[in-house]
Amino acid sequence: MTSDFDLIVLGAGSGGLTVAQRAARYGAKVALLDSGPPGGTCVNLGCVPKKALWFASQLAQAQALAADYGFDLAPGRLDWNHFRGLRDRYIEGIRQRYAQRLDEAGVAWLGAQGRLVDRDTVEAGGTRYRAPQIVIATGARPRRLPLTGFELGMVSDDIFSLSALPRSIGIVGGGYVATEFACLLRALGCEVEMLIRKQLLDGFDAELAQALSAQMRGQGIRITPQSNVTAARGQAGELLLDDARGAAHGPYESVLWAVGRVPNSDGLGLDEVGVARDDKGFIQVDAHQNTTVPGISAIGDATACPALTPVAVSAGYALVERLFGGQPQASFDYQAIPTVVFADPPLGKIGLTEAQARARHGDAVRVYTKHFVPLQFAVAGHRQPTVMKLVCTGDDERVLGMHALGPGVEEMLQGFAVAMRQGLTRRELRSAVAIHPTSSEEMLLMH
Repeated sequence: MTSDFDLIVLGAGSGGLTVAQRAARYGAKVALLDSGPPGGTCVNLGCVPKKALWFASQLAQAQALAADYGFDLAPGRLDWNHFRGLRDRYIEGIRQRYAQRLDEAGVAWLGAQGRLVDRDTVEAGGTRYRAPQIVIATGARPRRLPLTGFELGMVSDDIFSLSALPRSIGIVGGGYVATEFACLLRALGCEVEMLIRKQLLDGFDAELAQALSAQMRGQGIRITPQSNVTAARGQAGELLLDDARGAAHGPYESVLWAVGRVPNSDGLGLDEVGVARDDKGFIQVDAHQNTTVPGISAIGDATACPALTPVAVSAGYALVERLFGGQPQASFDYQAIPTVVFADPPLGKIGLTEAQARARHGDAVRVYTKHFVPLQFAVAGHRQPTVMKLVCTGDDERVLGMHALGPGVEEMLQGFAVAMRQGLTRRELRSAVAIHPTSSEEMLLMH
């Protein structure tokens, strides 16, 4: 039996949900397929539970700051089970709201994984569904390595099901996931060692990444560079990590493998219908999210675009406008995308790093940097600096990159991102009226 739709969406993460609901509002008959709960990685195993844990870590540090200010209190430990209950109830509420919105929009929710059997046909649970437009939004998952003892450690998905926080952990990796978990686990009392193959947060501005590394070390996080881990061994609670130089690291109560993510593009029938993938498995798309097969599009982490929830959502909006909204040229502009690593302190960026800008524009690049201690922390005698950096080019000093490391940057960069997409210049920053006293005003005053 075959059921007909105008659009079939594979994957109910942020991107897939956006496409399904928006297309339905345009009157399309939509089917949404996913074997997991609505919300995908972001809601269930990524952004949302991670940010909740980050808030808990920030509150742990706020207790210490309050004592430094003179409040009569002793910092206490997090009741993990109480926190898990709060977090899980919140996430369940999000799932319920998604289900309600899908129902209200008239989207057919099919709780199964779909597989392409033709360029306009998907099979799931023994039933075939047909549509002239199919969108693949299946996301990505943690990379698993064929190393001896890999199964002794966790991947990021497993952190959220822990019954208790580990007392010590070895984290293999130096990217977003590794850095964020290293900081928040340390703030909650865990002894942390990071084993990094190259450098911390490759892809962020090197100067600010190094500044973050120094602050992390100051918090007691051990960062061991040039570590090519080859195996894990031992038993639960006493794990060791071997590296290619013959050194053994540990013992650790737990190990976290944070060695990247891979696209969920296997098992979908892509090769059989001619949808091309690159050598890493990412689905190849053009500027309009088209794959190599007419009528099949792809968005989000299953493609090689920046692996960020708002990117998938924005690309999904543009795609629906093109397919159903009467805007055949609609596409998403991948320039000046803001992003933040929720480390301690958070590190944010918009646009190009200094190295990327110099590679493109050479001697026309001008860089402005500011180091200062935010008032809130300076009052208590703290000396960890916030670092801000502007990367500009040309006679008008158009801003190509904006980078910030310090408390609160995760909130202050959003407005600057809007301005950068409109061609922000340093002169415009200098002519704006600052809000004083704030950290964000320093971004206006750099010279």
